[in-house]
Amino acid sequence: MEQNCAPRPTRRLIADLEGLLGDPLAPSGPFSFAETVAHEERDALPPGAVEALHEWGLTSCLVPQSVGGRLLSGEAAQALIRSVARRNLTMAVKYGSSWLGTGPVWLWGTPAQTKLVAEGVLAGDAACFGVSEADVGSDLMATATTARLDGDHYIVDGEKWPVGNATQGRFVTLLVRGPSGPVVLLADKEDLPPGSWTPKSAVRTVGMRGHDLSGIALHGTPVPADAVIGQPGRGVRDMLRCMQITRTMIGGISMGAMDAALRIGLDYAHQRELYGRPILRIPVVREHLVGAHLDLLVAECTAIPAARAFSVVPARMALWSSVVKYLVPVIGEEVLEHVAKVLGARSYLRELVASGAFQKIRRDHPITTIFEGTTHVMLHLIATQLTTLAKVYDSPAPGSEQVLSELFDLSREAPLWVPDGDELGLTTRGQDEITRSWRGALTELAGLAATRCTPQQAADLAEVTAALDRRRSALYDGLSERGVDARSVIGSRAAAEHCVHHAAASCVQVWLHNQQAEPDIGWLILVLRRLLQRLDPAVLLDEQEHHLPRFEAVIERCRAEKRYFSLDAVLE
Repeated sequence: MEQNCAPRPTRRLIADLEGLLGDPLAPSGPFSFAETVAHEERDALPPGAVEALHEWGLTSCLVPQSVGGRLLSGEAAQALIRSVARRNLTMAVKYGSSWLGTGPVWLWGTPAQTKLVAEGVLAGDAACFGVSEADVGSDLMATATTARLDGDHYIVDGEKWPVGNATQGRFVTLLVRGPSGPVVLLADKEDLPPGSWTPKSAVRTVGMRGHDLSGIALHGTPVPADAVIGQPGRGVRDMLRCMQITRTMIGGISMGAMDAALRIGLDYAHQRELYGRPILRIPVVREHLVGAHLDLLVAECTAIPAARAFSVVPARMALWSSVVKYLVPVIGEEVLEHVAKVLGARSYLRELVASGAFQKIRRDHPITTIFEGTTHVMLHLIATQLTTLAKVYDSPAPGSEQVLSELFDLSREAPLWVPDGDELGLTTRGQDEITRSWRGALTELAGLAATRCTPQQAADLAEVTAALDRRRSALYDGLSERGVDARSVIGSRAAAEHCVHHAAASCVQVWLHNQQAEPDIGWLILVLRRLLQRLDPAVLLDEQEHHLPRFEAVIERCRAEKRYFSLDAVLE
């Protein structure tokens, strides 16, 4: 379909923020790599950075419009976080931690609670998510912090650690064991009696230096009884559903890190000469950089529609958020490895190339695979839903055409997100418009390729989609016949392969819903081959150079114009 070229509100918003943040490779400025690395050495954020973002209005853009902010959609929130992470991943996590802390309030809070928190956040106050505990980690059912009812207050005892923004944050959403089961409380430090709580010391970490990762100890802390968020007894269920939203945001953090690393690696490959020519001309260097860019496109095709789903089909987030949280950070780690190989010995330095920013990115990024559930937890959550999905994987989901259009037509603004936690579930019960769209999408794709692509393009497309289709059928047919133990290694591997097929279907849908007058199917062939390589490393990207030259020209244009390495560029 032809696309409307008028810029969407989200794109205008991101362009405005990009203008404020500027070129991270600039020699100075609070968002430059040089300033970021210099202050990280002192466990600090660059002076003026937080103030500049607040003055620009970042905090208001992370508060839903329904409660007085300017947040448009999940896509907008993800893009904002990505833009910040492209300069300083630590800063992005700071704001992400606050957004996590406010999440339960936006989803289930009373009007009084949402008004209190919205006004505080808009004024610059931070929030934190008091769930983790030292002895039980993220096992929410084992939460040891207690709350007993005493008149019109809960008396809270326990410790939460480690928690982002625990010391600097004003608002704390607390998961506790209440009289009738798990409950979530909203604690406002400004109203807590002095001496009823104490901060726990900040944790020394490998990365994220300058981030307030600390804790809070509560000892007989009185919290008003009307501070309950949602329904008493439903606290664990609500926290699990809340994290579906924030897990999807982590995709934005990881994509920002990928973009920054790829930019550093590509610049270095142009500037560094060996054997009388830039190392970019060395085939293996070229392969690393092209592969890294393709990985970033796969991440975008997977993460952006999932973020749009907040306001389109939130009931699917039980599965799609776990796919994003597993696949995108894992891809991010691999992108960093590719760039490290390009930089060689310089990847190990805390100075020189990009002021040593690559080492910072490499130290910071692993947090994306850890918090909000590790990769193993995500694979388990995906595996628990695969047997049901496998029984219907080859049939389109009812009413999927409109859903797919709203998820994948990137020329259209996503519907406004009005948070409602009760729209989120713990399973999709086999409903998955994306994965189940594959077979129909291939039919449509083949028809378009026959009329709008060269014979070579059509043949290459048919070859890679057929290879993915065979593996897809083998996976889901086997799961349908035999089922799978989600706790097993086989279950984890099946879940990881499902993520590949989900991503492949997403890439195809992005192409189908964003065709231009002269569509370039080369990038789609390349990303599908890149995904197939995850299942079969022997697959080559483009041995005969049918598709790479045009794609590499896009990479070079993005570098020259200092813009995102992104879908926007390949879809132009």
